[in-house]
Amino acid sequence: MSSTSSSASHQAGDERSTIQGFLEHHREVLRGRCRGLTPEQLDTPFPPSSMTLGGMLKHLAFVENWWSAVVLRGAEPGEPWASVDWAADEDWDWHSAADDSPEELWALYEAAVVDADRIYVTADLDDLAERANRRTGERCNVRWILMHLVEEYARHNGHADLIRESIDGTVGD
Repeated sequence: MSSTSSSASHQAGDERSTIQGFLEHHREVLRGRCRGLTPEQLDTPFPPSSMTLGGMLKHLAFVENWWSAVVLRGAEPGEPWASVDWAADEDWDWHSAADDSPEELWALYEAAVVDADRIYVTADLDDLAERANRRTGERCNVRWILMHLVEEYARHNGHADLIRESIDGTVGD
């Protein structure tokens, strides 16, 4: 068994380091699936799905910002999210990625991760989000948000595996 897995170093860790270790592991898996691709490859779907790896990078940048800054801290979305007409295209993050260069997608994604981590490092796992769920009225805690992010990344990394393999035959570990 390889000891290079980021989650391996947290097998006997406390709750926070375990959860954040898995989140960072899944972030790195996504980076690996998207790294080194041309603009055309980042915009290549795996039919019948319209998902692309570029869209996934932009979507997960939005997800990082949404859960950390907007839900947890109660801030208004920053750009590019604030000026989007989400009613016109609820999947704007996925669709608009084709208009962005790889450098723009990577910068947006990495900045969102850094900003999110700055917020999470100051929060206790039991801290409640400022924004309540619009359907249930409940406020989730930081623990739930981090676990949700692990779930979100895990699901999309499965998609990323298939898309990347269809592009150039690269498979994950």
